[in-house]
Formats: sequence, structure tokens, C-alpha cells
Amino acid sequence: MKDNFGREINYLRVSVTQRCNLNCLYCGSGSPDLAEMTVDEISRFVKAFAQCGINKVRITGGEPLLRTDIVEIVSALSEIQGIEKLVLTTNGVYLKKYAGDLKKAGLSAVNISIDALDREKYKLLTGRDCLPQVLESIDEAERAELKIRVNAVLIKGQNDDQAGSLIELAKDRKIDVRFIELMPFSDTGKNEKMIVKGNEILERFPFLKPVQSKKTGFEQSVARYYEAVGFRGRIGLITPVSDKFCDNCNRIRLLSDGKVRLCLGHDDVIDLRRCSDDNLLEVVKAAIMSKPKGHEFNCGYANSHAMNKIGG
Repeated sequence: MKDNFGREINYLRVSVTQRCNLNCLYCGSGSPDLAEMTVDEISRFVKAFAQCGINKVRITGGEPLLRTDIVEIVSALSEIQGIEKLVLTTNGVYLKKYAGDLKKAGLSAVNISIDALDREKYKLLTGRDCLPQVLESIDEAERAELKIRVNAVLIKGQNDDQAGSLIELAKDRKIDVRFIELMPFSDTGKNEKMIVKGNEILERFPFLKPVQSKKTGFEQSVARYYEAVGFRGRIGLITPVSDKFCDNCNRIRLLSDGKVRLCLGHDDVIDLRRCSDDNLLEVVKAAIMSKPKGHEFNCGYANSHAMNKIGG
């Protein structure tokens, strides 16, 4: 289904919890709302989105693996007609426990957030000493034959020296390592001087060359991908601040409390829990059509929400 600006909206991010076991520097703060959707509610709402052309779903949080019914959620979504790709974003701390079962339930890929490979820096950034567990989870995800992407947010003076070691993760493993620009959802993110912009990565690592092939469908991504000689994986740059990609945005967000958020940088939400079976589909269609043209992260409305509350 196309929105009012002609963009094909086929990608739904579903937050299943605001809870998280880490306290990352750039996420902002805020107590979690425990009014989480049930498995039945998640399934009901996603079915409506599927009828509107959504064919890819990403499960997010908070930390989605804090849901003890996460395998049940994945299984339910994998059975929805029209959903062809189901993926999950996690900090990886508990992924080792769930990787095999998630794959069997229908999950095809995981994005794992790792902002440092130095153990002390990781602890400083996340508030917990969990790096060994996360690295073990990568191994387990590989054994489960899940596609793996590593997401990293670099902050000047904090972990920008970790870029090189993170890039090395893509050398001997078929792992995509993606650097996401710091966004203004915390006090740290509001300081523009702390942002490591995408072009700075390319200047520091000139051996990275653009991937020439054009991806469509499921491979369409907000990331610009680069490759290097001898590397099995790719390096991606996601630049919502320095080079925003709103004109090509194909996503919409369902929050853990059943509200649809139309854009990461806007406060507008639509509460699907108020919908009956009779009007749910029409409300979802209206939500897609109401998606704004773009964001302006320098505006105040984008600065007052912790990332765990707006779906990561």
C-alpha cells in the first residue's frame, strides 16, 4: 500500500516491550510502560497490516527477549498470510538461549546491538558487563543459521575508537556491520558534537567501497552498504541525521502498548486497542496514509522520548 507521498509501505516494526536489561547511554531514560500487547493482540494487529501490504515484520523493544513468550510471538507472526520475512532486533544478551527455537519458529534474521568490543567500554556504554554473553550469542545465531547484522552507534570521545574492531567482525564472517548515527533521544544525542557521521567513517576507512548492486524488495534498506577486499560481510551506514532518507522510508511502527507511531521523529500515534474488528482494517489504512513526509530531529518533539518507549 502506498502512502500520501507515493512511498510503498511494506515494513512494520513491532515493539513487544519497553523493558530492557541494559541502560545504554544514547537511549534516554524513562520507566517502562508494562501495558504490553498480548500475543493475540500482536497477531490481530499484524494481520490487519498484512492485509494492507505489509510483508516484512521486525520485532523490537526495549529488549524483546525479555518476553518469556517471545518464541510464541514469532511463531504466531510467521503463520500470518502475507508476512514473508520475520526478523528481530536484540542486544544479544539472551539470544544464545533462544536462537535455535526462534529459527524453528520462523525467524530468519537478527540485528544485534554492539557498540564496543572492548569489555570496559561496553560496560560503560550499556551499564552492564555482558559483552562475553553477546559474543557467545553471535556464535549460537550462526549455528542456528540466522542471518546476522551488528548495529553500532558511535559517540565521539566514548567509543568512536571501536569502529575498526567492529568492522573486523565482517572480515571472516558473513556478518553485516552497520553504523547508525546518534539520534537526539537522550541528553547525549542532543549534542551534535558527539555524532560520528557516516562520511567520517568513510574518511577513516578508505578501503571501503560502495556495493554496486541495487537491492529491491526485502533487501531494500535505509543503509548504504560498502564492501572491502577479502571481507565476507559488508559495512553499512545509516544516516538519519546527516543525510536523512525520509523520501524512501517504507516503514511504520506498532508500539508495545498497541499504538501506531507514524514516524520516529513525530509524536502522532493511533491507538489500535480502541478498534473493533469491524473498523480495525480501516484505521490501519488511515494510519499508513497519515504517515508524515519526514522528520526534523532538531525539533523539540523528537527530543522528549526514550528509545525504549518509541520502538527502538
